Amino acid sequence: MSGGPGTIGAVSSDPAPELPVARVAVDVSLAHLDRYFDYSVPARMAQEAVPGTRVRVRFAGRLVDGFVIERVAHSEHRLAPLERVVSPVPVLLPQTVQLARAVADRYAGSLSDVLRAAIPPRHARAEAAVLATPPPSPPIHGGETPVDPRGEGTLGGWSGYIGGEALVRRAVAGEPVRAVWDVGPTDEWPRRLATIAEHSQAQGTGMLVVLPDARDVERVRAAFIEVLGKANFEVLTADAGPQRRYAAFLRLVTGRSRIAIGTRGACFAPVPERSVLCIIDDGEETLVEPHAPGWHAREVLALRSHLHGAPLIAGGYTRSIIDQSWIESGWAAAVSMSRDQIRSRAPRVRTVGDDPSRVPREAWSVVRDGLLEGPVLVQVARRGYVPGTACQRCRALARCTACGGPITLGEADAVPTCGWCANPAPNWRCPHCHGSRLRAVARGSTRTAEELGRAFPDTLVIASGGDRIIDEIDEQPALVVATPGAEPVAKGGYAAVALLDAQTMLSRASLAAGEETVRRWFTAAALARPRAPLVITAEAGVAPVAALVRWDPGWFAARDLAERRELRLPPVRRSATVTGTYAALDEVRALLPKDVIVHGPLPVGDERGRLLLLADRDVGPAMTRALREAAAVRTARRETSGLDIRIDPADWGGLPSHA
Repeated sequence: MSGGPGTIGAVSSDPAPELPVARVAVDVSLAHLDRYFDYSVPARMAQEAVPGTRVRVRFAGRLVDGFVIERVAHSEHRLAPLERVVSPVPVLLPQTVQLARAVADRYAGSLSDVLRAAIPPRHARAEAAVLATPPPSPPIHGGETPVDPRGEGTLGGWSGYIGGEALVRRAVAGEPVRAVWDVGPTDEWPRRLATIAEHSQAQGTGMLVVLPDARDVERVRAAFIEVLGKANFEVLTADAGPQRRYAAFLRLVTGRSRIAIGTRGACFAPVPERSVLCIIDDGEETLVEPHAPGWHAREVLALRSHLHGAPLIAGGYTRSIIDQSWIESGWAAAVSMSRDQIRSRAPRVRTVGDDPSRVPREAWSVVRDGLLEGPVLVQVARRGYVPGTACQRCRALARCTACGGPITLGEADAVPTCGWCANPAPNWRCPHCHGSRLRAVARGSTRTAEELGRAFPDTLVIASGGDRIIDEIDEQPALVVATPGAEPVAKGGYAAVALLDAQTMLSRASLAAGEETVRRWFTAAALARPRAPLVITAEAGVAPVAALVRWDPGWFAARDLAERRELRLPPVRRSATVTGTYAALDEVRALLPKDVIVHGPLPVGDERGRLLLLADRDVGPAMTRALREAAAVRTARRETSGLDIRIDPADWGGLPSHA
């Protein structure tokens, strides 16, 4: 599809002698302009304006960036010429165009929004430095599988997983295998990934690993350096800065490197088509793109595997509900340790229920005894000092008078402050009984660390969470108090683990509360030494706790999916949320297929609401097309209040983002 504003202007007097028309993906996010536009190619640009190059074009009276998608012989329109070729390097590969288009269609977004995430901004100095280095020699394919120099066998510990060796051999050979990898307790998963990278390099294929955050990237990077050396893989993270990030991207797109690791945006990295695609901990919310169209890195890799026939491995200590749906549909196979192996490695879990104490007596005993052997991890649900308060007299929750947020305390003698808008509340009064004294209803990591420090005065206490996250500690005795996701890795593992605030984590108002809680608990438990004691403040009969006791994440995922199937909730059905003005939501309703179930609108702010949509899977594509049409209609009318459309959001039906 071509034409539109890009066609306005005089015809170039000296068009290229061959294929004088360039079809350009213009960097414009308006939904009704989500198509290619034709421009004439001046003769002086004929050799540089090849498909995949970045160009500047005049669009609707202003200069904007774009990418040449293809060159053709004819156009039906009177064409404006390309203004200039920004760089002669074709950074947009055909397979990336195909993937980006599929992602845009899947998430009711525009191609330009996806390409903005897939292709980093050009950095001239980085480009010159990369192009000055000679390209690598062609890889030698099909060599013999090397012996692991670390003494773990030819496949570096994958023999401990049922089907693990076969998975690695087929994946590095480029076969389109797909697996959900249940990482075993105490297993060093970065080294397992390094083994795949080592064999991919030997076979002349590629590899891409997508990770939730920079801490995980650093762990994998260290393992890859040990196996591959620093020069044989690339790291793609926003923290690297524009120059280093673009240089790494350019080495991949020009074939100088074939292996990459990175965070969310790395899922578009230009590794070879049949490269091994890996994603770790795919239930982590950081893998969801916060900007439109809100794609999930897991779904991007799944589309990539489907479109290009690439092998895909989704790994983690637990399974996301999407992973379980892949297994039950036959799209992916499960790869797990044997039960005997798991029993020899998993922590010994003790449950403590119906105890009103913040730290039950049994938890104190586990912490005390563990400190005799090494570091002890204590996981708490919230960061801060007192993240929640209530009226001392009537027990009503203390709320901010400005925004309704929770009144919190940053430290023992701090002024009460709103946890949402940060407004101080030194003269807070209860609206129900007019009391002025506050009591804590929740204790954060800082308060817990303070209390444990008083109980164990001769022990080093380390708090990790919020804006102060510790990556690693040594094997010396210490009390580590951490929030979920901020637990440091202890050399040699933790001697004991205590999981507090279990009920708080389970009682979150979220469809994914159980899945999220299980993931947080397993991640902390996996940091313990083999057979180390673990205490959790919850009843053993609760399903997430039972999964931890048995170390059986697959059982919980299957149970969770079965319940959602019975209730016909996502992911059994396709889902979407649409946020906008009430008038805009009425227009959306009118365009939706009749088989789409609509809930709402729910109020999410002044004169704005949110629709929750559900559709059977065969109706899902039609629902997505209708939402794209609704967005296009509004941008074509130049409506100032747009629609925020999220397809298959991770927490469909959850609280509004400000809550």
